[in-house]
Amino acid sequence: MPRFSIVVPVHKVQAYLHACLDSVLGQSYRDLEVIAVDDRSPDGCGAILDAYAARDERVRVLHLPENVGLGRARNAGMPYATGDYLFFLDSDDTLTPGALRALADRLDETGDPDVLVFDYARTYWWGGTRRNVLAHLLAECADGTFTAAERPQVLDLLMVVWNKVYRRDFVEREGFTFPPGYYEDTPWTFPVLLSAERIATLDRICLYYRQRRQGSILSTTSRKHFDVHEQYARVFRFVDARPALAHWRPFLHAKMGEHCLDILSKPDRLPPSDRAEFFRRTAEMFRAHRPEGVRVPAELRVLEGSYAGHVLRRNAGRAGLELGRRARQARTATADRAARARSALRRPLDPGLAVYSAFSHRGVLGDPAAIHRAARELAPHIRGVWVLAEEDLAAGLPPDTAYVLADSPGYRRVTERATYFVNNVNWSGSLVKRPGSVHVHTHQGTPLKFMGADLLGRPGARHGFDVPQMLRRADRWDYSLVANRHSELVWERAFPCHFTSLRSGSPRNDVLVGAGPDSGREVRARLGIPDGDTVVLYAPTRRDYRRDGLVERIDLARFAADLGEGRTLVVRLHPSLADGPARGLGLAELHRRGVLVDATDEPEVQDVLLASDVLVTDYSALVFDYALLDRPIVIHADDWDAYRASRGAYLDITAEAPGHVARSYRELAWLFDSGTWQDEEAARLRSAFRDRYGEFDDGRAAERVVRTLMLGEPMPDLTPGAARVPAQAGNRDLLTSP
Repeated sequence: MPRFSIVVPVHKVQAYLHACLDSVLGQSYRDLEVIAVDDRSPDGCGAILDAYAARDERVRVLHLPENVGLGRARNAGMPYATGDYLFFLDSDDTLTPGALRALADRLDETGDPDVLVFDYARTYWWGGTRRNVLAHLLAECADGTFTAAERPQVLDLLMVVWNKVYRRDFVEREGFTFPPGYYEDTPWTFPVLLSAERIATLDRICLYYRQRRQGSILSTTSRKHFDVHEQYARVFRFVDARPALAHWRPFLHAKMGEHCLDILSKPDRLPPSDRAEFFRRTAEMFRAHRPEGVRVPAELRVLEGSYAGHVLRRNAGRAGLELGRRARQARTATADRAARARSALRRPLDPGLAVYSAFSHRGVLGDPAAIHRAARELAPHIRGVWVLAEEDLAAGLPPDTAYVLADSPGYRRVTERATYFVNNVNWSGSLVKRPGSVHVHTHQGTPLKFMGADLLGRPGARHGFDVPQMLRRADRWDYSLVANRHSELVWERAFPCHFTSLRSGSPRNDVLVGAGPDSGREVRARLGIPDGDTVVLYAPTRRDYRRDGLVERIDLARFAADLGEGRTLVVRLHPSLADGPARGLGLAELHRRGVLVDATDEPEVQDVLLASDVLVTDYSALVFDYALLDRPIVIHADDWDAYRASRGAYLDITAEAPGHVARSYRELAWLFDSGTWQDEEAARLRSAFRDRYGEFDDGRAAERVVRTLMLGEPMPDLTPGAARVPAQAGNRDLLTSP
């Protein structure tokens, strides 16, 4: 008996069906059966299903004699299911890699609950991906199993059938089936969740919910959307037949009103001539099922009035939004005029004021933070003020750190008077550079991929970048910090502006050059890494040939397992991927289960570098920083040609590598299994790479910037032969050393 019975209703999806079935049959977890129901599809779906069944014995195909619709097609497949759990997968959606393994593990962990709710992400026809905005509810409910009464927030999730798996004997015992018509998920999901005695959640994206440009049932303008009324009537009949569920009536009453008004608000659902009737029928049902003594929420009181009143209120709301927009424009114009008036009355620059920012005002981070710390020690008469994007970020600031919020009156006051500006991202266009001010641009590392003006020849990579505007803002730079001659040449070519390159080294990397052998132990302890483990840091970068930048190059669970005992896998995502779907595609769940450590939220990446013994990356600029530690680096370059073609690269990292290069996962696993990752050749490659790209890094970069640019002192000489930091595990791998 298989673990999963995956029921796939199929109708007019021949363009998407291969991707759907491949995503299921290609799963690493193979204990499954597929029951594909051909709902009398008029295209080539039937033949496609038969071809899959001929190739894979796990696929069974049912050809229905007539079209019965989505719900009844699912019903037709259920009697043939033999698995422990039912999974209803729509035939234009796909499973994410490793989804079934994650589901199976979670079911085992929670003792086979009645229902397991998991996460999904919308994938759009134009290339975008967006995670479910209520994913946090899954994490909040992750502690064991519960009922809907104990965790009612689970009912705030999208009430669809395909983001859950259901224990088959529970479904059969309760007699759950799908009704005909649109919105057939509603009278399934509410009764199922209200009846389930044990519900569990999985905070992992297991399914990609395809958002088609056209062709989706619910985006079809039709009177069939009136079916929603009968579907909620079924839900109310279910509750009426079970007195123990009566306390859910107010909740369901509100959900029904919200759902129907949402349908009415969408322009592609109802024919214009039927909208008034739909409102009237919704209002009638709303009155008929209103529980006694329950106050109607303010946003639903419109259903107590007429359709004409609803239209007036809706139009008034739109007018109010437009008036608000115009008022904001007027306030902005007034503020601009006031700013221009102030510019004529500016006070002199304050030589004791410096303004700092990093990563678009995200906190005290990176090179600007290192310079600020050095300035507090070497030039205490210079007051440093940080710019933050939002007030919430202030909680993470070091003690006694002055800050202002971007575009606030305080921001305008300090930027009008400051002499020193230190940033690793361009300042906004509204900041006017005053004569006598000193703008120091630190960058975010040694450049590997194309930047600035070099992106003009890469239309895909510069998506979302206004290169001319970027260069106009770079015209304000006075100094550009460089760690090597390669960076100096690149920045002067990529940003053809009037600045001076300062051969300072990278201030943020002073901690790498000058740290002691125990520098990373505090971070290791905070991350829960066992003493003596070899820490393998995996730090992938974003891809410009994917709109969302995310390409899953490695199965993280497999990599962690293949590394074996005595090795801990730590993952650090690129900052641009940290808030997207990447962590929901298994990373957060694997971290929760202790399979690996997710260090993406560690504020300072240098701390993570110090805590690790070897770096595995693809084309991240972190390789230049990590080389300063004289610890092994492995380049995983299985898509180098695609990456270089889409983004452009200043050097061939595979030909001029800081360590061994893996062209496939098999090669990557072999490097670690054999111990080759830390052999003499790896050390030779690393030494040559470090000598070239760590040329100006001697542990005194921040001091050099402060003394030279703020105190006016001569440039401190480079310290020859700066010491390197040994790995935490003492350059010895527990599994390969005798």
